[in-house]
Amino acid sequence: MLGVVAITLVYLAFIWVVFLKFKWLRFTPTWGLISAFFLLHLLIVPLVGTRMQSPFSTDVRVVRHTVQLIPRLPEPTLVTEVRVKENEPVKKGDVLFVFDKSIYKSQVQSAQAAVVAAKQNAKILEADIAVAKDSVTRAQSDLDFATVQQDRFATLASQRAGSQESADEWTSRVNSAQASLAEAQESQKRAELAYASQIAGVNTAVIQAEAALEQAQYYLAHTEMKAPNDGVIVNLQVQEGMVSGQLRVGAIASLIIDKDPYLIAAYRQENLMNVRPGQPVVVAINTYPGKHFSGKVEEIWYASRRGQYTPSGNLPLFPDIPLHTEARLPVKITLDDPTVRLGIGVGGATLILTSDNPFTWLGQISLRTYTWARWVYPLPI
Repeated sequence: MLGVVAITLVYLAFIWVVFLKFKWLRFTPTWGLISAFFLLHLLIVPLVGTRMQSPFSTDVRVVRHTVQLIPRLPEPTLVTEVRVKENEPVKKGDVLFVFDKSIYKSQVQSAQAAVVAAKQNAKILEADIAVAKDSVTRAQSDLDFATVQQDRFATLASQRAGSQESADEWTSRVNSAQASLAEAQESQKRAELAYASQIAGVNTAVIQAEAALEQAQYYLAHTEMKAPNDGVIVNLQVQEGMVSGQLRVGAIASLIIDKDPYLIAAYRQENLMNVRPGQPVVVAINTYPGKHFSGKVEEIWYASRRGQYTPSGNLPLFPDIPLHTEARLPVKITLDDPTVRLGIGVGGATLILTSDNPFTWLGQISLRTYTWARWVYPLPI
């Protein structure tokens, strides 16, 4: 840059001495074209150097994280209280909206009763096993007795000391006792299987009931919508008496988060040749005319939607974008002073200082000219 200035001064001195001071030569149109051509090329050097060493952009926006406040309720529910106002700052945990709790309290009570019943049923299942075991023991005893009697009367009948009818009767009783034993054993298996339906030692019916209770308590807790973070409420669309819930589409308000604002500046692709994360940035914010702030490059997002194609059976058409447009790449920039108030969507200008040389001086002049011009531009005419 200094070399360009020196060459320019030397050439101007040459013109003054040769053509004006001593008039050794006449300044002809040919000399005029040569001088214009020479000076034009000298002007291109600082122009290119400034674009590459201190890229400047006025396509800048302040970005803040926003949270869409949507009720997490399964039923259309009456809004009973609105405890926040539009454009009002809130703290994390502040109650913003209160919804009618009646139906959700009833669901919690019903779920609590279901948990108690499930636990009681689990104890009944355990007792059923004991009852089934007793039934098996009793059926086994009846079978044993009937078998002994069958053998005794069969022996008597064979010796003609007893009637054949009595022997046949005890044979029938043995068959009946065997059936009763089989039934009691199956009942015991069913009781044991029902009781064995457990996860980590807890009956599955109890787990299901407790899960239903937790869900009911979750919805009851969400009848009070609280601020998830510090911020400002905007786009407030709900009032007391309105119904909100499952049938409502979209958010009832938005929360602009206070922490971690940043700026997105769009740059031409060639301007980012020497830009790296961590480099210093001079920032002008339109809401602060005449002022500038220091910042740094956080990230360069090498991504553009033009490089993305939706999967389909159609062959892509090249080019599929107007030739006169050029995709610009976003650069994420943060300010060094976190106390500067940055409104979401506010515009401005940024100047990235890739090095410390005279080319960056011209860029800083441009940025300061921009921010001071915000006092009068755009003109109210």
